[in-house]
Amino acid sequence: MVGKVCACQVRATGKMYACKKLEKKRIKKRKGESMALNEKRILEKVNSRFVVSLSYTYETKDALCLVLTIMNGGDLKFHIYNMGNPGFDEERAVFYAAELCCGLEDLHRERIVYRDLKPENILLDDRGHIRISDLGLAVQIPERETVRGRVGTVGYMAPEILNNESYTFSPDWWGLGCLIYEMIQGQSPFRKRKEKIKLNEIDRRVKEDQEVYSDKFSEETKSICRMLLAKDPKERLGCTGDGAAAVKQHPIFKNINFKRLEANMLEPPFLPDPRAVYCKDVLDIEQFSTVKGVNLDNTDDDFYSKFVTGCVSIPWQNEMIETECFQELNIYETDVTLSTDLDTSKDTPRPKRGFFHRLFRRGVCFKSGYIDDEEESSRL
Repeated sequence: MVGKVCACQVRATGKMYACKKLEKKRIKKRKGESMALNEKRILEKVNSRFVVSLSYTYETKDALCLVLTIMNGGDLKFHIYNMGNPGFDEERAVFYAAELCCGLEDLHRERIVYRDLKPENILLDDRGHIRISDLGLAVQIPERETVRGRVGTVGYMAPEILNNESYTFSPDWWGLGCLIYEMIQGQSPFRKRKEKIKLNEIDRRVKEDQEVYSDKFSEETKSICRMLLAKDPKERLGCTGDGAAAVKQHPIFKNINFKRLEANMLEPPFLPDPRAVYCKDVLDIEQFSTVKGVNLDNTDDDFYSKFVTGCVSIPWQNEMIETECFQELNIYETDVTLSTDLDTSKDTPRPKRGFFHRLFRRGVCFKSGYIDDEEESSRL
């Protein structure tokens, strides 16, 4: 689901997040309740360094809010096309491809097919690592089953999707091939930058034409693109039974230590400037104009109750560890005397008030107290 995204801060701990606001009236007008709920439930299932994490859900009077990993470095589309000559050098493209491979592996482990891999959905954090975002089109596939349906973005959809064939995870490996090609060439494999062309012609190229490789490609990058962009999913790299393991074994990744990468121990080749803003100015976006003719009533409450479920356990625990709030619960004495936080005698100094005092004194609740709404601006 498309929504406004802004930075926000947990009042009690000070941790920064991104808040994706889905306008209630817009969801109802577009009959997008199932899509919004699907994105929320998919995000809850995934715990990966390479996929944005959902930490909280809450609601305001006008919006449903997803509180996600904050990514300050912009998206890959901006970096490919607005930071000098289009495209990346091979080292940078290979590093992002390796992290994408790990992200897809984590999704597929949960039997989730992403189906919308494209540069604008890949975000950079302030250290230069990437995460997959916007899981609105992702779906969980039951064991030993397949799915079908035309889902994705024109120019990035795999041939089996365009042919309305059943599939499992093959479209994601096709999408990785499209992304590697675009990161190196500076344009997508089946459509030139800003080319005016009919959508059915793009679909025809995807199904029939062979992509063209310039001298920007080494033999190794050309090899992996050809293997990932095989028209027949049965011949495509990553679709022959070994999944991500087979992709990781390609020679293009010979200098990537995947154990260290997954442990967050490798330094990215590009470090975002904390003073820079990696996006274009957007002053007037029509899709966020006022929704008219839609009224919210009690019939919507069942959907809201399923969406607004507060904190997600693993990200919440990580926040407690990172901000050291857990230390307030770990005060022990070596003898039988009361610990200082429990001794209320007059001679005992008043203990320092910490996280839980701040939390409950303000009456903060998971539903609406963590993040700003229309009455409270975000603190950056």
